[in-house]
Amino acid sequence: MRLLRQAWDQLTLYLPVFLMGVLAMATYWLVRSTPVFVPPGPATAALHQPDYFMRNFSVKTFDAAGKLKSEVLGGEARHFPDTDMLEIEQVRIRSFDPQGRLTTATARRAIANSDATEVQLIGGARVVRTAARSAAGKVQPTMTFTGEFLHAFMNAERVKSHKPVELTRGKDTFTSDSMDFDNKLRVMQLHGRVRGTLVPTPAP
Repeated sequence: MRLLRQAWDQLTLYLPVFLMGVLAMATYWLVRSTPVFVPPGPATAALHQPDYFMRNFSVKTFDAAGKLKSEVLGGEARHFPDTDMLEIEQVRIRSFDPQGRLTTATARRAIANSDATEVQLIGGARVVRTAARSAAGKVQPTMTFTGEFLHAFMNAERVKSHKPVELTRGKDTFTSDSMDFDNKLRVMQLHGRVRGTLVPTPAP
């Protein structure tokens, strides 16, 4: 009985220390097991930096029937993934409409979407639509647009500019401070100082 009492006294003496140790271990395990929630930081904007380059290149696109739809040539191009746009130096573009009529565009520099259906031509810009015959059989003369800036929409057959331009249609010439030409609607809007020279067509 005396030995049992001594053992009990020893146990009650170290019991608080043992319980504190167990409590410390449990606290440590709880801290390690609890997930840490980090508040989301501000969204990082995509940097306007090119992800690839092309030099002295030619890129062609084809329609479902395998016919050439467009070709883009340039001295150098940089693709920007944040806008999916190409910046092209010394650009030359050939584009065919569904009827096979050719439009070419050239400039010292261009900003184009991935398939070159929308192109901003900067510096010595020139867009030429070759002569063609309409569905009614009427000949449509060559049209040429020149200026320091032209915004061409190849599929929509539209050319715009907020800067001075010169338009030549056959032998007729027009100049204006800005322009919006829609070939599908056959509508041309010239703004600002507009001047034109019309050459009469000889009688048959």
